[in-house]
Amino acid sequence: MKIQDLLLKDAMIMDLQATTKEAAIDEMIARYHQVGVVDDVNNYRDAILKREAESTTGIGDGIAMPHAKVSSVKKAAVLFAKSDQGVDYNALDGQPVHLFFMIAAPEGANNEHLQALSALSSLLINPDLVAALKKAKTPDEVQQLFSDAQAKKDVEEQAREAKEAAEAAPKAKEQATNNDRPYIVAVTACPTGIAHTYMAEAALIDEAKKMDVDIKVETNGSEGVKHLLTADEIKRAAGVIVAADKKVEMARFNGKPLLNRPVIDGIKKPHELIETVIEGKAPTYTTDETATNKDDGNTKSAGSQLYGQLMNGISNMLPFVVAGGIVMALSFLIERFVGDQSMWYTFPNQIGNAAFSFLIPVLSAYIAEAIGDRPALMPGFVGGYMASQATMSVLPSKSPAGFLGGLVAGFLAGYIVILMKKVFKNLPKTFDGLKPIFIYPILGLLIVGALMYFIIDPVFGMINHAITAFLNNMGTSNAVVLGALLAGMMAIDMGGPFNKAAYVFAIGAFETTQNGALMAAVMVGGMVPPLAIAIATTFWPKKWTTQERNSGLSNYLLGISFITEGAIPFAAADPLHIITSSVIGAAIGGGLTQLMHVNVPAPHGGLFVIFLANNPFGYLISVVVGAVIAGVILGLWKKPLATTEDTTITNN
Repeated sequence: MKIQDLLLKDAMIMDLQATTKEAAIDEMIARYHQVGVVDDVNNYRDAILKREAESTTGIGDGIAMPHAKVSSVKKAAVLFAKSDQGVDYNALDGQPVHLFFMIAAPEGANNEHLQALSALSSLLINPDLVAALKKAKTPDEVQQLFSDAQAKKDVEEQAREAKEAAEAAPKAKEQATNNDRPYIVAVTACPTGIAHTYMAEAALIDEAKKMDVDIKVETNGSEGVKHLLTADEIKRAAGVIVAADKKVEMARFNGKPLLNRPVIDGIKKPHELIETVIEGKAPTYTTDETATNKDDGNTKSAGSQLYGQLMNGISNMLPFVVAGGIVMALSFLIERFVGDQSMWYTFPNQIGNAAFSFLIPVLSAYIAEAIGDRPALMPGFVGGYMASQATMSVLPSKSPAGFLGGLVAGFLAGYIVILMKKVFKNLPKTFDGLKPIFIYPILGLLIVGALMYFIIDPVFGMINHAITAFLNNMGTSNAVVLGALLAGMMAIDMGGPFNKAAYVFAIGAFETTQNGALMAAVMVGGMVPPLAIAIATTFWPKKWTTQERNSGLSNYLLGISFITEGAIPFAAADPLHIITSSVIGAAIGGGLTQLMHVNVPAPHGGLFVIFLANNPFGYLISVVVGAVIAGVILGLWKKPLATTEDTTITNN
């Protein structure tokens, strides 16, 4: 596929009218919809805004590259838009944006599309091309500029690949080793893997050429890993640059000078990164001392690190929770009709229970892996398994250590491996191969197992038994308070730490007691925020922009599907009104589920699992009452728009 096929002439906007970031996004999306690239404006806009919330795509030098890869995109395309007056886009350099490249990629885009998108992105680090684009007057001129730039880049790429192939030969490799020219390697990666990954690659290669430095750049983009660094290339490199916003394989760089920076630094600061490495100022990366591996001045706080480690466990656990829980819940529904002796009941019930039995081990294993990398995975998994078994303790217990014990097991395993790496860092190099396959696994298993057997399981077994007894025996008033609290937490940050803490607590209670009462509360709490927004935008339309009203409609579906994140764009824009009203409505709805003794034996699904509930009518009433109260509070409380001017998206 040629770049001209992506840069659609009829989609270009040569005189963008918008003066704000949101208006610019809306104007470009409207053009995409007009030419048939996007069939669901709200879905694509939500994806664009979600990416912008992670970090601005205004990369500086007057350029912005908003991008998304979603099902609402019908064909891969790049929309070019030019603003003469400039748009305040919250760009990294604080300057107005004049050139926009809105990238649309369909889910499951083929390699041809992705290669063309990456090629287009990498051209934008060329200042001559950028200057020419700012002067372009017609779509034909824009296409020709990119075609000429790509042809020139292809010639340079072929020359570079030929050089790399020559250096791979033994004789050429020996010459390269004795060469005075510095040689470094790099990895670039961003979450979407469409634009920034390849722009950083191009910027590093271009700057290295100017600095008379040899470089090889591995990209982790939508096409997968390209230009994979070999062990020999890493070994002979003077240092490593990792410009990435997502996890890349780091263990291979153990012992090398390494800079670990955001991908945007690869685009904006290639000279600084390369210079730091070749001058020997980069810190040495080691899998033994994680504390010394951060150099960008943006080290996360202890709380943020703990949350990230916990989320690694939860995200890997969720497929077991959702699939296993819903299959098991379906078996309960089937039991009502065929009894508990039928194969049609026992088959899905046993499968669901099998998946559920992995919840705590998987949670523990991936918490440990996030802390201590792969050597911590097995001790964490075994520690989690021990936490899930009541019999694996020095003291008899009526209850396993459960989720709380599993959390402790994961953190223990991770930090024990970190400690072992420090203890054994001075072993002779001949023992390096034994560490990950012999020393760390065996000692890690023995230490974690002993702590679980003698301390963690007995203590947390008693705690878990007390919690279980409280949940089973608490009166209605206590249940209502607890249900309201958990449901309210679901609406505080809509997918953040409070939301996840409430959800994990309900999952733990469900896994331990097989009682889905608290699952009903958190499910209602998670459905209320998007439904409240949908109600408010429907019945108080004059208080919302046209785009907000359109997005509000999609929140009906998101809400009943238990996708709380549908409310995030609204909460980000108006946190006081959105969050406050949502928490009030969610707490009321969650309390109602306990008042009416609603039990939902499924960990996900929203209203789509209503017939699995023991009290479907009570479940529905709780959702409706909570959503209506929150929606009415929001609708009445929210201030009218500052202007009566219609903000309908334009198509010019």
